[in-house]
Amino acid sequence: MFYNLVYGFFGTNLSFLNVFKYVTFRSICAFLTSFVFVLIVGSRFIHFLKAHQKNGQPIRDDGPQSHIEKKQGTPTMGGLLIISAVTIGSLLFGDLANVKLWICLAVFVGFGAIGAIDDFRKVNKNDYHGISGKKKFTLQTIVAIACCYTAIRLYTFDGATSVYLPIFKELQVELGYFFLLWAAFITVGSSNAVNLTDGLDGLAMGPVIISSICLAIISYLAGNTVFSEYLHIIYVPEMSEICVFLSALVGASLGFMWFNAPPAKVFMGDTGSVAIGGVLGFVSILSKHEFTYALIGGIFVLETVSVMIQVAYFKLTGKRIFLMAPIHHHFEKKGWSEATVVFRFWIISIVLGILGLAMLKVR
Repeated sequence: MFYNLVYGFFGTNLSFLNVFKYVTFRSICAFLTSFVFVLIVGSRFIHFLKAHQKNGQPIRDDGPQSHIEKKQGTPTMGGLLIISAVTIGSLLFGDLANVKLWICLAVFVGFGAIGAIDDFRKVNKNDYHGISGKKKFTLQTIVAIACCYTAIRLYTFDGATSVYLPIFKELQVELGYFFLLWAAFITVGSSNAVNLTDGLDGLAMGPVIISSICLAIISYLAGNTVFSEYLHIIYVPEMSEICVFLSALVGASLGFMWFNAPPAKVFMGDTGSVAIGGVLGFVSILSKHEFTYALIGGIFVLETVSVMIQVAYFKLTGKRIFLMAPIHHHFEKKGWSEATVVFRFWIISIVLGILGLAMLKVR
């Protein structure tokens, strides 16, 4: 908003307003705005949730005993705080004429609404199952396809419906309208992967922040003609503006961790994890770096694959490979403390993020 308000003053005697031309400056402002917003509003919002959620988020009765003892009664739907902060930061410091920004917000809010419905059902019925997986999957797919179709229609450029493979300079696969299915697969898959990771206090937020920072860097490079040509990656028009959105997400996530640090005072619930996972996957599609995101968000992939392996192996043999899935519960069952699991997964996520960024130069 500020960018659009002062646009007419760029190059005039009011030179100090020129800072709003730069995505980097506005990204910092969006980060600080969302971070401070969460810190200021957080305590009151948690009090509001506690007042309206008598039993808090239902805890899995087949999970670790420590979760049932320590986490019972903790309010959920804290993702509403994250969504509000990111939306405010993005609208204040983003270029409102940039359609990509609006589409990302649509994915973020749309997936957040689906998660909120799921959380509300859990809290209302005191049942951790929520809405059925089929309904959730269907709603997520509709939102993903609709937003991707809008992006393709509004942004036509060479390679808009292609999938680019990492390492190779010019290797791409043209999908045409099948690209919509690919986009739905990545967006919905990422959404549910982050949701599966969100099982311990602060576990998902570490990889979310790292993935957001890496995708912000990638978005900035992909939206800059000089850097994209130098790195031999596809140039995506107006992609740099998404840095503002992702910076706001980093700020909101850090602010939320202030309250989500062990022992958590609030859970973001599906409202937050489904929204964050969905928009991160969608940004990777817009920037044409889906495979790079799979590496950067390797923790999310690991958690999802562990569940898939566990379910498939159990159906075939009646036995379990892991003591419990997702895999972070497996390590808890083996005697790792919650803090140990969280910090080690964060370390792995940092290493994967660095490797993902390094792949930009390996061509």
